[in-house]
Amino acid sequence: MKITDLSHPIHEGMTTFPVSWHPMVEITQMGRHGVEARETRKVLLGTHTGTHLDAPSHFIEGGSTIDQIPLDLLVGEALLIDLSYAKPNQEIQVAELEKLIGAERPKRLVLRFDWSDHWGKTDFYSGQPFLSEACGPWLVNLGIKLLGLDTPQADSPFHGRGCDKDSPLHKIFLSQGIIQLEYLTNLKKISSRKFELVALPLNILQGDGSPCRCIAIER
Repeated sequence: MKITDLSHPIHEGMTTFPVSWHPMVEITQMGRHGVEARETRKVLLGTHTGTHLDAPSHFIEGGSTIDQIPLDLLVGEALLIDLSYAKPNQEIQVAELEKLIGAERPKRLVLRFDWSDHWGKTDFYSGQPFLSEACGPWLVNLGIKLLGLDTPQADSPFHGRGCDKDSPLHKIFLSQGIIQLEYLTNLKKISSRKFELVALPLNILQGDGSPCRCIAIER
């Protein structure tokens, strides 16, 4: 059995979404061996920090929250699609996904761009490849329930926040109850087209998302 960690480590100074309403990570030591005779730490982080899950409520008012996501969606067989040949800012079309997925009808689909190689670099958010808006309804009709990526998002980084075109794929997927698993890493270490995915979030009541420890299991 081979286990691959698909999660970025959480630490101060790590990459976070560059907006004022997303906090930077702060980790403060509170308990010390030489004083309190134990170590404890205070951790401040956003619900979409590092490798994380988006709950429907992230974009859909009244949508289900992270504590309401059925765990059987987050554990089970996933299909890995290799898109690592995609260029920066390349828009992936439906025909490309159709060719790579073939006759498969996966419940969990993971897209490998190897964009995690850009983690911590200035183009991580501005240069990512992305899916065309038409891919949204097509993947919904395909029947997926979870979409994983090693990019910041499936949406184009050029859609302006707050406008009519703000994150259309997020809205399509989350309105249909399709969970998004973002900021994955180490997908190049998975050698199988199909693997067992485990992506468990913190059980945050009414949470719109949560960092998660995500692993791939190959048997």
